[in-house]
Amino acid sequence: MSASVAVYRNIYTEDRFKQAYGTDDDTSGSLRLREKLAGRCRCSRRACLHLLKERVPIFSWLPRYRLKKWILGDTIAGLTVGILHIPQGMAFALLTSVAPIFGLYTSFFPVVLYMFFGTGRHVSTGTFAVVSLMTGSVVEQLVPTPLDMNSSSPEAAEFEGQRIGVASAVALLSGIIMLCMCGLQLGFLSTYLSEPIVKAFTSAAAFHVTISQLQNMLGLRLPRHTGTFSLFKTLASVMENLPHTNMAELLISLVCLAVLVPVKEINMRYRQRLRTPIPVEILTVIIATGVAYASSLDSTYGIEIVGHIPAGFPKPRMPSLHTFPDIAGDTIAITFVGYAVSVSLAMIYADKHGYSIHPNQELLAHGVSNTVSSFFTCFPSSATLATTNILESAGGYTQLSGLFTSLVVLVVLLLIGPLFYFLPKAVLACINVTSLRQMFLQFQDLPELWRVSKMDFMVWVVTWLSVVILNVDLGLAIGVVFSMMTVICRTQRAGCSVLGRASNTEIYRSLENHSKCYEVPGVKILTYNGPIYYGNRSFFREEISKLLGLTPEKIRSREKARKALEKREREATVNTVESCIANTSFSSENEFFKSETSESDVQAVLIDCSSVIFVDVAGARLFTQMCTECQKVGVHVYLANCNESVLKILTSSGLMNFMSPQHIFVTVHDAVMYIQQQKEKPPENSTTVWV
Repeated sequence: MSASVAVYRNIYTEDRFKQAYGTDDDTSGSLRLREKLAGRCRCSRRACLHLLKERVPIFSWLPRYRLKKWILGDTIAGLTVGILHIPQGMAFALLTSVAPIFGLYTSFFPVVLYMFFGTGRHVSTGTFAVVSLMTGSVVEQLVPTPLDMNSSSPEAAEFEGQRIGVASAVALLSGIIMLCMCGLQLGFLSTYLSEPIVKAFTSAAAFHVTISQLQNMLGLRLPRHTGTFSLFKTLASVMENLPHTNMAELLISLVCLAVLVPVKEINMRYRQRLRTPIPVEILTVIIATGVAYASSLDSTYGIEIVGHIPAGFPKPRMPSLHTFPDIAGDTIAITFVGYAVSVSLAMIYADKHGYSIHPNQELLAHGVSNTVSSFFTCFPSSATLATTNILESAGGYTQLSGLFTSLVVLVVLLLIGPLFYFLPKAVLACINVTSLRQMFLQFQDLPELWRVSKMDFMVWVVTWLSVVILNVDLGLAIGVVFSMMTVICRTQRAGCSVLGRASNTEIYRSLENHSKCYEVPGVKILTYNGPIYYGNRSFFREEISKLLGLTPEKIRSREKARKALEKREREATVNTVESCIANTSFSSENEFFKSETSESDVQAVLIDCSSVIFVDVAGARLFTQMCTECQKVGVHVYLANCNESVLKILTSSGLMNFMSPQHIFVTVHDAVMYIQQQKEKPPENSTTVWV
């Protein structure tokens, strides 16, 4: 049995409803502002502790840490991710065009700092392929690779110092930008990088990473191309130099791929059954280093190896601050990409495990991580896709897993690092390529995206093509601009529809999709599904004019009829006074229009503003213009469901000079009932005037 609803109440205009249920805005607003300012300026022990826990979250979650329940999961997950960080850190250093040791530093310092300041419990920070690739492009532009340099010469050490100086400067500037954004509460800016943009960008960047690693996998010594069309330039250079391929490095690459790809597939397919994934990357590194050392592959076959990896902590060093003007534009793009990916990952796992993250605090966490790490010869860091996924699947619970991750990397830095001297760079290139599996698999989302939203599908395709064809930075900018243009176009072309009433209800729906609803006689109920602002005011006016049939010719003809009416009324009034007889032929203006128009003609226009989220000055003036035009043809205008901001702008713009406040209603049904009651009122008898 279906339930029924019966409501009996008065008709409410906005003014009447505000008088009955509203509050004094000025008083409450001033009180709220005073309370907020007092709360912000109050200094007490409790307020300081709250601020400390808010800005350094470890003081909030560590006292509530469930040792027996969480420590095992955090330990296993942290150690697993730490083992993965070692080969990936060295591999992504190649993408950044710096020595592998700096990848290990970047896998240590940001992890420790994020543990103190981050709010994502399952986020693993460190080196990320896309950020490393973008940073490497900046390094190559400012410090290009000389092909004839001997890796053991003193010039090589100075050259590496220049390169890491630029990379550290990018990290420092990126951290400063994030800290400034945190101070200005600009965490919401990451939302401009929508999910289709981020996925398309990372997928396209994976192609750039793969192509850039071909020369290391084939043993070719080629310059790194940057700028527009860099992917095709690199591919053409590799194809041109294929005859010079080092067969030993090619064989090493094929063997590594044959091992890495199947084992990583096993890790992915059986991740629910495996307590921890098989650490195939570190095993490959260890075995390849041993084989290269035992066989002297570097001297016998001329393969390129990692070389000297110093043991111990890096000495603090000032980044190359003089490069700030040259790297500013690229660093802004790197900052937005790193932050957007980090926040997206944090939100995904926060939603999955039922807790919340704070975007502005994430800005602070990554800003501090990059700023402090830059003084220890680190390049930009962010959350990483692969290690974050492994951290969560291995059973991590809190940020404490970062402690065990950093301990593994610390052991390598202090003791084991120099043992990787003979590690072939081709192995690191293979690790880079195989770590991009998740990014390549994002193509699987396209059919679902096409089914759900063709506009988002277009954003994905345009971003992907722009990044692949042009460049990583320029392609990202094009993707963001195109995405924002789609939003603007959708607001410009928002549909205007006619509403009809469902029989014996107060429900009004679009007649286009609800054929059994009917139009209220003499009333045209319109709704516009978007804001009304300078960008779409002309489209809004065209739609309204088309639905009402308000052509300039009709307005002029009805205005002439109106003036003729007024003239006849004045003459009738004079005649009535002179003859002392009440002439009721033209008792009112409405009576004339009723006699001149049929019952089906529009006598009132009701605009449902429930979907109008905002109106600017141009939109408010358009409302005023519409009111005057409708009045010229004898049509009254009514509004319903206006939100507070829209109503305030319309009132401030002077709309009430052309429209009665009694014509603005709380709901569509209130307005319809009022209009029908006005139509059904019997005409009042005109008063007889005796002179």
